[in-house]
Amino acid sequence: MKKTIFITGASSGIGKATALYFFYKGWNVAATMRSPEKDEELSKLEGINVYKLDVTNLEEISAVTSKIYQDHGRIDVLLNNAGYAEVGAFEKSKDEEVRAQFDVNVFGAMNLTREIIPYFRKQGEGTIINVTSVGGKMTFPLYSIYSASKWALEGFAESLQYELQQFNIKIKNVEPGPIKTDFYSRSQNVFENEAVSGYENYEKNILGNMSKAGAKAPGPEIVAKTIFKAATDGRSTLRYPAGGKAKFILFFRKVMPGHFFNKLVSKTMERR
Repeated sequence: MKKTIFITGASSGIGKATALYFFYKGWNVAATMRSPEKDEELSKLEGINVYKLDVTNLEEISAVTSKIYQDHGRIDVLLNNAGYAEVGAFEKSKDEEVRAQFDVNVFGAMNLTREIIPYFRKQGEGTIINVTSVGGKMTFPLYSIYSASKWALEGFAESLQYELQQFNIKIKNVEPGPIKTDFYSRSQNVFENEAVSGYENYEKNILGNMSKAGAKAPGPEIVAKTIFKAATDGRSTLRYPAGGKAKFILFFRKVMPGHFFNKLVSKTMERR
């Protein structure tokens, strides 16, 4: 029986690239997105089924998971990929923006994970892969809320792996560095608050440098390949850096004293 991967946030970027990569590797692909009616590519490929799913909707999570299982007979991998970034000076943020960030990036992944565990226990195996970020192991200026969500996801997975290993369920985090996708445009919400001033030049400089890094970065296919490795290597490895600079960044984060590393981040991100 062909294996099946269940992907959230498959409309673009890493999710779409992963759907195509697994499809060409011979897998059944259940690609979910909030607006499947806008899809013009995945739904045309035999072997990829597209489903409507908003990861903040508990009823949709339950119904779609059940439908995917019925359609394919089993689910081998859940890829928690849906996510976006709330960015900007924290002082400018609103409570609803912070909560929305966690609703998608953290609680969406948690609720899907809770939903899939009984299916994996029943079939005696399964793999849950979270797309986190190098921003889940370190931080960048103006990304405090986004980083907080990714750090939460990293901690969640690290703890969860212990209790699920007895059921042959693997938990893995794929940690991309800068990747050339719409992350730096459509998938970012920049805080706007006219009552708070003084950050304009700083934000313009930092966000400009982040966009330049994304424009020069490799495409999402490199992350899709890492996700495929995590899904198929049979190991219990927890973390998989993805992208040309991810290993480099995380290595220096690990070996350098914190204050030196923080100065390096500041110097790199604040340069004009």
